[in-house]
Amino acid sequence: MDEVRQNTLRIRDGVEENSLDWFEELYSTANGNEYWIPWSNGEPHHFLIEWVSKTKSRGRALVVGCGLGEDAAYLSQNGWIVTAFDISSSAVHWARKNYSSENIDWQVADLLSLPEDWIGLFDLVVEVHILQAIPEPIRILSAPNMAPLLAPSGQLICIGRLNEKEEEYEGPPWPLSRDFIDSVGADLKNVDFIKKQLPNDDPDVIRYLSVWKREI
Repeated sequence: MDEVRQNTLRIRDGVEENSLDWFEELYSTANGNEYWIPWSNGEPHHFLIEWVSKTKSRGRALVVGCGLGEDAAYLSQNGWIVTAFDISSSAVHWARKNYSSENIDWQVADLLSLPEDWIGLFDLVVEVHILQAIPEPIRILSAPNMAPLLAPSGQLICIGRLNEKEEEYEGPPWPLSRDFIDSVGADLKNVDFIKKQLPNDDPDVIRYLSVWKREI
């Protein structure tokens, strides 16, 4: 079973051809069994919990690549007005079912081509493990599409694995270099960058949280 589960993380031929259809395939064939979603443990990301606990401001939030909805639900439960999207319609359906009691606007959308009326709309945009999960050609095109979604004084949070030594990885995930991470918020003010490990991480895993703010 574990070997089969690991195989779900391998790049399909379609991904090499700039397709992300394998996300939908994974969520749809999981048949509601969260075990088959390797990046989901049923909880919001620890870094996001820490950030929210230190932040008094609230407003409109967008969760990029929401998956099964843990981060979106956490923000909603802590006072944010949340929109959450994923490229997989099965993931969105699953998340909506998981958190039916939350007032979240669940959407099927593609980071490469987002709704125009989202531009400048959000006080917070959160990306957790999405950029590191998509191949570099798509990542380069999609990463710049998050910053324009921020309202004045809005903040962008990106969380993932850091490729500090700029090594080659056979992903996904593909840990990201600091230069690439910095480029995501190139037109914003970087207000925080944290790197550390979680208690159960392998010794070679380094994680990051980067926060940018759109200045008025």
